[in-house]
Amino acid sequence: MTATPPLSRAQLRRLLRRRRRALSRSQQRQAARGLYRQLVQHPRFRRARHIALYLPNDGEIDPRPLLAAARKRGKHTYLPVLNAWPRTKMVFQRVRPGEKLAGNRFRILEPRYQPARQRRVWALDLVLLPLVGFDDRGGRLGMGGGFYDRSLAYLHRRKNWHKPTLLGLAHECQRVEELALASWDVPLLGTVTDKAWY
Repeated sequence: MTATPPLSRAQLRRLLRRRRRALSRSQQRQAARGLYRQLVQHPRFRRARHIALYLPNDGEIDPRPLLAAARKRGKHTYLPVLNAWPRTKMVFQRVRPGEKLAGNRFRILEPRYQPARQRRVWALDLVLLPLVGFDDRGGRLGMGGGFYDRSLAYLHRRKNWHKPTLLGLAHECQRVEELALASWDVPLLGTVTDKAWY
């Protein structure tokens, strides 16, 4: 019997994206409710005043119930916004209820770019990140654009840091045994699914 070679990051990304896109609408809604239950009463969510989230795309687990809960509790909520130039930069901008959003170059909804409403990533308390794959050791496989890794790259220069807390959000089907991390990958404190914390 021959061993199958490990998948490349690109192959693994394709496989895991197919898995999460295969979930039905009902499964997605159920997962969003489960994620909400895992996080809404957790001290890291309850204590955070400035929380960055994302809007779901491409089968990602939906954090919008958490966004609504954060707003209801008077927290400041932020969404990622891509820069027009340089095209590789992403910032976090405060978003308000009822604000008009538009699709960016990847067709992901975001607020209109307004520097006065942006907050430096190191001044956020909690960043809830989307991901394609994760392992039990804080490893995260993203979509491949590197936007979050570039935004958080300053953490490599710090020996100790307390903010922001970085938590990945995912479906259980996105968990893998072990991810080979690249030098630029920023490790997460953990990943939260609709079923458990890792």
